[in-house]
Amino acid sequence: SFVLNYQNSFLNNHALQSLLVLNSLPVCSPLPGVSSATPTEEMNGAGNLMDFLDEPFPDVGTYEDFHTIDWLREKSRDTDRHRKITSKSKESFWELIKSLLDAWSGWVVMLLIGLLSGTLAGVIDLAVDWMTDLKEGVCLSAFWYSHEQCCWTSNETTFDDRDKCPQWQKWAELMTGHAEGAGAYVLNYFLYVLWALLFSFLAVSLVRVFAPYACGSGIPEIKTILSGFIIRGYLGKWTLLIKTVTLVLAVSSGLSLGKEGPLVHVACCCGNLFCSLFSKYSKNEGKRREVLSAAAAAGVSVAFGAPIGGVLFSLEEVSYYFPLKTLWRSFFAALVAAFTLRSINPFGNSRLVLFYVEYHTPWYMAELVPFILLGVFGGLWGTLFIRANIAWCRRRKTTQLGKYPVLEVIAVTGITAVLAFPNPYTRRSTSELISELFNDCGALESSQLCDYINNPNMSRPVDDIPDRPAGPGVYNALWQLALALVFKIVITIFTFGMKIPSGLFIPSMAVGAIAGRIVGIAVEQMAYHHHDWIIFKNWCRPGADCVTPGLYAMVGAAACLGGVTRMTVSLVVIMFELTGGLEYIVPLMAAAVTSKWVADAFGKEGIYESHIQLNGYPYLDVRDEFTHRTLATDVMRPRRNDPPLAVLTQDTTTVEDVEALIKDTDYNGFPVVVSRESERLIGFVQRRDLTLAIKTARQKQDGVVSSSVVYFTEDAPQLPASNPQPLKLRRILNLSPFTVTDHTPMETVVDIFRKLGLRQCLVTRSGRLLGIITKKDVLRHMAQMMNQDPESIMFN
Repeated sequence: SFVLNYQNSFLNNHALQSLLVLNSLPVCSPLPGVSSATPTEEMNGAGNLMDFLDEPFPDVGTYEDFHTIDWLREKSRDTDRHRKITSKSKESFWELIKSLLDAWSGWVVMLLIGLLSGTLAGVIDLAVDWMTDLKEGVCLSAFWYSHEQCCWTSNETTFDDRDKCPQWQKWAELMTGHAEGAGAYVLNYFLYVLWALLFSFLAVSLVRVFAPYACGSGIPEIKTILSGFIIRGYLGKWTLLIKTVTLVLAVSSGLSLGKEGPLVHVACCCGNLFCSLFSKYSKNEGKRREVLSAAAAAGVSVAFGAPIGGVLFSLEEVSYYFPLKTLWRSFFAALVAAFTLRSINPFGNSRLVLFYVEYHTPWYMAELVPFILLGVFGGLWGTLFIRANIAWCRRRKTTQLGKYPVLEVIAVTGITAVLAFPNPYTRRSTSELISELFNDCGALESSQLCDYINNPNMSRPVDDIPDRPAGPGVYNALWQLALALVFKIVITIFTFGMKIPSGLFIPSMAVGAIAGRIVGIAVEQMAYHHHDWIIFKNWCRPGADCVTPGLYAMVGAAACLGGVTRMTVSLVVIMFELTGGLEYIVPLMAAAVTSKWVADAFGKEGIYESHIQLNGYPYLDVRDEFTHRTLATDVMRPRRNDPPLAVLTQDTTTVEDVEALIKDTDYNGFPVVVSRESERLIGFVQRRDLTLAIKTARQKQDGVVSSSVVYFTEDAPQLPASNPQPLKLRRILNLSPFTVTDHTPMETVVDIFRKLGLRQCLVTRSGRLLGIITKKDVLRHMAQMMNQDPESIMFN
């Protein structure tokens, strides 16, 4: 039983788990009624699906849209495939070469994923930079240059006015010749809003017309797909193309969203694209999900310039099944992606990220108090955001609002642009805002946040500027930041979940960074004016550089992101890779853990789990605990007053009976029993395999008609000579389906479903079939036990 309580199950091999569970749990007994099969056939009941009529037929063992894969069957099929390749490799040199190519195909896929996702991320970064600046003006020397690139190439730029150069002109100056004045301001304001509306309209229109799956962040769906759910087209070529283009448009429009979450979706689309090149992955849904887990790591690697954080993010937040082999390959994919992005150098600073900072002051123990308070703020903000956003998204789904996605995007963009333009901290892109908030105030900084009153007698090195009294620019910046904080908190709630690509990492970090910078400046000024207080006395002497407000912004960003997503380890690693602040791990850890504790006190689900529940995806979270004392017999179907279970008999059912059963029901599979009287279980057959087998038999096997008997035994039944030729379908029968007794606790059943990735589990008593429990039944029962609507689990 320790296997079922072992919490790190996603690192274990599913096949090993199934053997351990089978050997250690008396409730999961081997099935009676399979004595006619050889031991080899018993072992390969789920694996030998490809040799019907002595040759494979297409699509057997595949799954329909919105269905769950059978992890054990996929693992068994891959083991069989590997065994055949290994045995053939000893026959000839060519087969040996093929086996080596098969072994290396995984690394080749990782290399291709890293190269393509890194290239796409670099292109997206450059395009977003240019189109964001296009809302304010244009570069006359080369219109494809962003503001910063335009002024780099200018020989007339001074250091004090580094953002001003004759080559860069705002729209009002270009059209009217006047750069200042009320008329120029109004014209710039109008064109800013117009460009924002144009970008967002193009984004939502492209998504609506060409790729509806390209909307949102994509992470809730990626998590669901990695847990074994099939969503055809979600990782397709059109989705990849449209998501890449519309992500640039959506971020450039100035909406309160980021590109980091959607980049994970883009990277997974790249992974799915390259899977189709290798039959090892294209024909096995379990192996495909190993590649997608590694692709998710590459996506975070290029989104944040954090390859190690990307691997940990995939492990902690996204992946359902993460064997050690996938860990190595994820690391390689993240490395290649980061290297590719570094080669493109989209930020022009020879770094992978925009937020790289260097602080010159260590942190002190007394500062843990404001750091923990920022963690509390992050947890409260996370709770507020999740509840408000889910309520708004539910309203969108259940009211007329959901029928007008284009109008909603246009309205939110218009409100955002109109309110954002007057405030310089909301007008600029969110990434630039976070970068400024993280920065330390050196002697060369020209930001309002660095408008301190300098001591004329100061003669210190440039990097070690003492704490100084705040000047009017700092106080002006503080109230603008306070307004920006309220604006970001409110507008992000309505933005996330619209029908455009929208990430949540950057807006959450912006909220935390603003709050952190305000707290940092407050602590800094307290330390300067009240250095004789006991809390400052020991570590902050007059004339010393004690407090770094930028560090508080970094800690606040981590706290808010943790409060929304409930990430911990990967969050801290991403943050110190993102900023280069390696020595500030302890403050980041304190804030991340505090925000998670506070947020968990109000609800265990993060934003992605909440959206999974809202959309009704069949996702069994390994972190959820099931503590109710119910039994398998309480959950299994059929219930009392239900029609009897739809079953097939081993040698008395005709082709016509099978086709009628398939037509009249929508079940994913059928148990096979000895006879309807005994109901002793033989095995389980998938609906799709049954349909394909009969269709192929009618085409290729002479004499198969509607009255032909279908048999699942090794030997054909004794039939009169006048009867048509029978049809043998033993090869598609799973002789070892998972079974539990009717008195098995549901806690154990839920653990089995989670850790073995089952689609269904049959319920027996003394070998006699009583009923069936599907993954959907488990999810409905869990929802019912938590006083939720069991019908919210919409998908099969």
